[in-house]
Amino acid sequence: MSFAHERPGDVVDEKQDALSDDGLPQLCYAEGVGRDYELKCNLINRCFQEEIGFGRYQQQLFVMTGLGWLADNLWMQGLSISLAQVQQELNPVRIEYAFLAVSVGLIVGATTWGIMADLIGRKISFNMTLFLAGLFGLAAGGAPNFLTFCSLVACMGFGVGGNLPVDGALYLEHIPQSHQWTLTLLSVWWAVGQLIASLIGWGFIANFSCDPSIPSGQCPKSANMGWRYTLFTLGALTFLMFICRFFVFDVQESSKFLVAQGRDEEAMKVLEHIARRNGRAITLKLKDLQGSICSHIRPLFSSRRLAINTTLTIIIWGLIGTAYPLFNAYLPLYLSAQGAASSLSVSETYRNFTIISVLGIPGSVIACAVVDYTRNTGRWLIGGRKLALAVSTMMTGLFLFLFTTSRTTAAVLGYSCASGLTQNAMYGVLYAYTPEVFPAPHRGTGDALCSALNRIGGLIAPLIKIATTPVGGSISAATANGPIFVSAALFMVATFLTILLPIETAGKMAL
Repeated sequence: MSFAHERPGDVVDEKQDALSDDGLPQLCYAEGVGRDYELKCNLINRCFQEEIGFGRYQQQLFVMTGLGWLADNLWMQGLSISLAQVQQELNPVRIEYAFLAVSVGLIVGATTWGIMADLIGRKISFNMTLFLAGLFGLAAGGAPNFLTFCSLVACMGFGVGGNLPVDGALYLEHIPQSHQWTLTLLSVWWAVGQLIASLIGWGFIANFSCDPSIPSGQCPKSANMGWRYTLFTLGALTFLMFICRFFVFDVQESSKFLVAQGRDEEAMKVLEHIARRNGRAITLKLKDLQGSICSHIRPLFSSRRLAINTTLTIIIWGLIGTAYPLFNAYLPLYLSAQGAASSLSVSETYRNFTIISVLGIPGSVIACAVVDYTRNTGRWLIGGRKLALAVSTMMTGLFLFLFTTSRTTAAVLGYSCASGLTQNAMYGVLYAYTPEVFPAPHRGTGDALCSALNRIGGLIAPLIKIATTPVGGSISAATANGPIFVSAALFMVATFLTILLPIETAGKMAL
């Protein structure tokens, strides 16, 4: 191999040691990647770190991948804030079936697009997910009945479900190690998506909806267009994001995916293209890269340590995937129930929901501030992904327990804001840790497994709500606490499992 010519004597020389963070290549070689890929990946990492840098291309990619994260929460929150009006107009037996439908779409989408990203590349999945989400999201706004509505939001979920596993992997594989912390910062877009959906819903639903006193099934479509206007607007925004991705931004395939497939010449062209976009030149040559092809699922469990870490990570995603929507998907209903007890208007309820959404943005910034705070002080390691994830998850569970004790509107709003902040910090760290801990040849598959179980948790959440609330699906201040208790308990279990994770990724280059 050309490595022997480039670095005689020993492949892991002083320069390679500095690049590899105290033996990281040896660690990763035993955990899911072959030696050939490991060495090529280190050359690519060094090329990004020392020559390409974090420039114009990475800044634009940050925005383009951020739009995918924005779209994910845009639609989840858009559906959440529309549930009450959908129920009032379409009169379903259980409104929770809407989230069951979208969860099925999310499960299939996360699995399909994530695995396809490892089989045929990140680029196709990256471009198609927003197109499908926008198309079926627009159609859902015109649904004439509840069955059609559920079918269309399930198809929308199939599209949007691929954003998080694909976009995070694509972004991570195009940035230098010095800027891997920006993967956590991507969660700001997720919080912004929630805020945009809240603002749109506040504007439309609060002004173009039936009076809450009108019984379900007696609310005419002409007097209840607010939720439809909301979905139309979200669909148009999603299509605009797709246009920006497909027609405006020249996204490149992942060089790490290409070398894992033995397509070294294409990988070199990608690196050279990105370097030109950044106004740089690279010294890495095609002769330095040699092909290798590998499978995808088995390597994620190739050693005892990696098998434990992969299993725990997938379970944590599943627990949070159940706990998060169990509270947040029905938060407008919980707020409405508390508002009914406090005589809040529809507009005031959606105003409070918007305030909660605003408070989620600092959570992502806080996560960014602590996720890379990794310092050796004697025998202890302070900070890092695992600690930040454990603390933010624990605080989320704590604030939800406190939410159930609320007796005033101020307390409800305060605990909701606090949990919104810690939840966004939690997801920001989780979305950074997960792609980092999986090597690039299997990253899409690993992310897909995690995202799929997360979406399965989302499928379980409405079943828990159905089991813990009255048959009519309505929520009152007296009955709202059951599903919230379950949500808080699941967050606490996830905290315990996070502490048991054996692998820390802070301060290390992602393979």
